[in-house]
Amino acid sequence: MGLWDNIKSQFIDIIEWNPKEEEKDTVAYRFPRYQNEIKNEAQLIVREGQVAVFVREGQLADAFLPGRHTLSTQNMPIMSTLAGWKYGFNSPFVAEVYFIRTTQILQQKWGTRNPITLRCPELGPVRLRAFGTFAYRVTEAKAFLKEVIGTNTEIDGEEIAGQLRDIIIARFTNNLANLKIPVLDLAANQDLMAKTLSGNLDTEFKEYGISVTKFLVENIALPPEVEMVLDKRSAMGLAGNLDQYTKFQVAESIPLAAANPGGAAGAGIGIGAGVAMGQQMMGSMQTGFAAPAQVSAPPAFAAAPPPLPAAPVSWHVAVAGQTYGPYTGEQVRDAIRAGQINANTSVWHAGMAAWGPASSTELASLFAAPSAAAVPPPPPPA
Repeated sequence: MGLWDNIKSQFIDIIEWNPKEEEKDTVAYRFPRYQNEIKNEAQLIVREGQVAVFVREGQLADAFLPGRHTLSTQNMPIMSTLAGWKYGFNSPFVAEVYFIRTTQILQQKWGTRNPITLRCPELGPVRLRAFGTFAYRVTEAKAFLKEVIGTNTEIDGEEIAGQLRDIIIARFTNNLANLKIPVLDLAANQDLMAKTLSGNLDTEFKEYGISVTKFLVENIALPPEVEMVLDKRSAMGLAGNLDQYTKFQVAESIPLAAANPGGAAGAGIGIGAGVAMGQQMMGSMQTGFAAPAQVSAPPAFAAAPPPLPAAPVSWHVAVAGQTYGPYTGEQVRDAIRAGQINANTSVWHAGMAAWGPASSTELASLFAAPSAAAVPPPPPPA
């Protein structure tokens, strides 16, 4: 190879960027010149989704869109002016060439690092966290080169996304506060927030030569303790009538209380639960009843009770100093059969001189053991 061939080998004939797999996230790439000069009429290949920008001595020169370009004074007017080629350039020239990706950069995550404190008209001061995704692309290559790339040889997409996230979070906080949307209505207005903020961000990113192509608010989360309160509030709403819900809760607890007569509350809890059930049936549940540990001793009965009157009798039951009733005779019989009223339980009805044990009243027959006569004889032989 002769001397002239060695000199020609220092000149660059083809300028192109074919991104490798490891460069798939690269947004800007400077062509490695290695002090070589670009030959006049060299071939510039710009692929789809790219734009090539020439820089000479720190000044932005010509930009080329996708296609194959032959570098000459006809298609490089700015470079010709900067180099002072008044009569055309036939000698090699020195310039930096940057390839910039113009396709969309998708699936970029954003989220608040710290909770945002807002004043909700319904819940008062609350702390929120927000998350979402966005997409962007380079629309002004020269502005992007000047404001973002600088003298870097490569710019990774994550480097740009990090700066964009800081701007997004700051603007999202202001936008959310200005909209004054109640916290409970935020989920229904996520599209409105995204649309409003996307327009604001697009204007701000324009100075970097970047355009926001997609902005989404995926979730706005409340602190766990606030979510627990909201869950309770929702449960109350599903319960409907609070009085009916309370009665239902009492009825659900009766089997558990009656099934544990030997527990801390003793037999009084089982009896009290049975009495409460009777009151639920009558629709006149009394409040403030707390079952005692045991039933107080019944007062002494002064005289024998008169015969059971023909007219319906309204019974009252005393448990641990608390009075319950009135109950019909049928309700009292059901409570005796269920074991919720025993022979020593104090009862009273109109016409009785004083309270007395149930076994000393007309109810005594309900506690008597079956007599031998009531037991049937053995069956006859076959």
